[in-house]
Formats: sequence, C-alpha cells, structure tokens
Amino acid sequence: MTRLEIATAAGPAWADVDRPTGEPVGAFLVGHGAGGGVDAVDLLAARDGALAAGYLVARITQPYRVGGRRMPPAAPRLDEAWLAVTAALAERFGNLPTVHGGRSSGARVACRTAAASGAVAGVALAFPLHPPG
Repeated sequence: MTRLEIATAAGPAWADVDRPTGEPVGAFLVGHGAGGGVDAVDLLAARDGALAAGYLVARITQPYRVGGRRMPPAAPRLDEAWLAVTAALAERFGNLPTVHGGRSSGARVACRTAAASGAVAGVALAFPLHPPG
C-alpha cells in the first residue's frame, strides 16, 4: 500500500493505493463513512475483491477526517473534495475505467458525483436510504 496526499480546496485528502498483480484493468476508488475510516471491514473486503479482479484500488480519506474531525461538512464540500481527488488520481494513473464507491456517506458522495467524475459503475456499501431518525 502506498499513501498519496492530494491537495483539495478543503485541505489534503489521502489515497491509500493498492496495486493488483500485473497491469490493472481499471481503478476502484472508494470512500469511507461519515465518522469512519478506510479500514472498515466492508471496505477492506471490497478492496480485496477488486484487487483479485485486477483493479487498482484507492481508498480515499476525505480532508475533514485527515484533519481529525469526525463530523463531515455539507455535501457540496464533500463532493468537491472527492472530485478533486478522483481527477488527480485519473491524471496520475491514466485513463483507466473507474468504478467509484463507498460506505454510507462515501457511497452517497460516489453516487452524486458519478457522472461528473466519469465513473463507469458504482458500489454502495451500507447505503442509508433514509437519514438517521
């Protein structure tokens, strides 16, 4: 695993990158839940499956979590940071087809930005259909 630090308007984000054996067939970019991190059990399982299928995997930590905060900012700021990170990774790794996803809040970000980021597919883990309460 290699950790990259990527500048965004909201501060630095991290991308923990794992490479498959051989040339990647695509990239799987995945984000964490609102109060969690990229080492959640389901994110690690998704990473392992994607690596086995030949995908380069980047587990992305949003800037607010890098900064030590537990509560996420408003959706537009999350989306803006995600788009900055995905664009930087696309530039770094070439034009691999990308699957974007996440856990809970990360899944919402990936879904909201799928068209703008050029994702070819999405993966939503622990996806809340209704807000808490």
